[in-house]
Amino acid sequence: MVQTKKMNEGLFSKLHKELTIAGELIRARQEEEQGLLDEFNKESKRFFFGKISERALASSVKKTNIELKRLDHAIRENIARVRSVGVRATDLASAQAPIGYRVTLSGIIGGKVKKRKVKRVKAKEKVKKKTVKKKVSKKKKR
Repeated sequence: MVQTKKMNEGLFSKLHKELTIAGELIRARQEEEQGLLDEFNKESKRFFFGKISERALASSVKKTNIELKRLDHAIRENIARVRSVGVRATDLASAQAPIGYRVTLSGIIGGKVKKRKVKRVKAKEKVKKKTVKKKVSKKKKR
């Protein structure tokens, strides 16, 4: 009996869930970051119109920068997670390449997977340099 490859659907659904979760986390952090920027923009307008002091605005600047840094870090982490899950999904899909079968009157032919030839890079030989002896010149005495 000839069998074809079967996709690991459990792994595929797991990768799909991971991609979805990471994508939603990226979007949520971006929305949170936008809200933070909008909130700071309102505070800076309040300072401009004299509603709050410069000291209060400076405190807000410090807190906002720390929070922006945290959100950026979280977004970058999730982007890296998406990238790694994407690589795993690509590998899973690549493993599903069809095996070439042909049906003839005498039966089924094929099922062999061609192996790729590995190109080997030849190492360059080290060139030996000849060492030249230096001539020692004798100093003339006066």
